[in-house]
Amino acid sequence: MRRRLVCVVIAMLAVLTLGIAAAPAAERVVVPKPGAATVCPVCGMFVTKFPEWTATVVYRDGHAHFFDGAKDMFKYLADLPRYAPGHRADDIVTIAVMDYYDVEPIDAKMAFYVIGSDVYGPMGRDLVPLATRSEAEEFLKDHHGSSIVRFEQVSRGIIESLDRGEGN
Repeated sequence: MRRRLVCVVIAMLAVLTLGIAAAPAAERVVVPKPGAATVCPVCGMFVTKFPEWTATVVYRDGHAHFFDGAKDMFKYLADLPRYAPGHRADDIVTIAVMDYYDVEPIDAKMAFYVIGSDVYGPMGRDLVPLATRSEAEEFLKDHHGSSIVRFEQVSRGIIESLDRGEGN
């Protein structure tokens, strides 16, 4: 009986370990803070009015652009020549979004984004970034979200849908 219990515990630990490896949590990152007069390069809104939504792109030379939400950050990344003339995607070293629960910057490429929820950002419907899949699933249920996407899944269509006020 004891041997069987040990085998069950080992099997459960293996399953949990595999689950964690398949969907790692977004790492906390250190990014500069925007100044009081910093405006989002996409919409022109003062970023510091909404610190819980701040997203940041940092370049190799230390220059940073700040956004009033993940949605505008994705718009920026999709059209650098328009929003950041003279900057190249190859020179970006950090992309961070604010974790909804901890209100701390996390690696945007590792975050889980809930779309279509009843939580609105400064510019209306937005992607709500969370550090872990379990937090995203909990948020999705609690706030009537429509889906969870990862960084590489955020498409122009998703952004346009959010801009139209659709839940996707």
